[in-house]
Amino acid sequence: MHIDIVNTNNEKVGDLELKDDVFGGRVKSDLIWESVVQQNASERRGTHATKNRALVSGSGKKPWRQKGTGRARVGEIRNPLWRKGGTVFGPQPRSYAYDLPKKVRLGGLRAALAQKMQEGSLVVVDKLEAAERKTKGTAEMLKRLGVSGRVLLIDVAPQETFALSARNLAGVRLVPSARVTARDVMNTSRVIATREALEKLQESLTPAPRSTAGAEVPSAAGSPAEESGSPAEE
Repeated sequence: MHIDIVNTNNEKVGDLELKDDVFGGRVKSDLIWESVVQQNASERRGTHATKNRALVSGSGKKPWRQKGTGRARVGEIRNPLWRKGGTVFGPQPRSYAYDLPKKVRLGGLRAALAQKMQEGSLVVVDKLEAAERKTKGTAEMLKRLGVSGRVLLIDVAPQETFALSARNLAGVRLVPSARVTARDVMNTSRVIATREALEKLQESLTPAPRSTAGAEVPSAAGSPAEESGSPAEE
């Protein structure tokens, strides 16, 4: 599998070989879903809070005596059964963050890039650089490449001048290849990556070969019984 490499003028300057283990085969959408949900959960603030009977305002004095009034017994006006009383088992501030296994996280990113590749939404350029800090120049470059809307730019080490010229473009994100996630890829309509960045991603996302440690390896030498021989018959 090959993909064309173009320059900033959308002229072909070469091609790059892609591994079928990374960009081919069936797209595992379940891994993409798990990766996106995990990242969304990790960014939740979790600042929700309710007041229980210890925190709600009000007196702690017993409203009336326990027996003899004909009313229901009650200990305080902050009782959860009363209006303006405390809340029982209400939400409290907490973190929603959780970790995913490394294989699941890498599998989600691998599946997201494979889907963009199969859709024809992946563009590979030789480099992402800007001669001056001008947003107009970066916008014209994206127009020449034929991309619009939400665009994800991936580079190994983004050039500072290019990063400053692209940060004011609506819907355009520049992410280092070491920090790109499945949500970043799926939240855009087009992905533009440099050749070096795609090679780095392909190297890190290549599945490890399956281990054969459990397989039995036949011994070259004979068994101890064979070496010693059978006992001689008397």
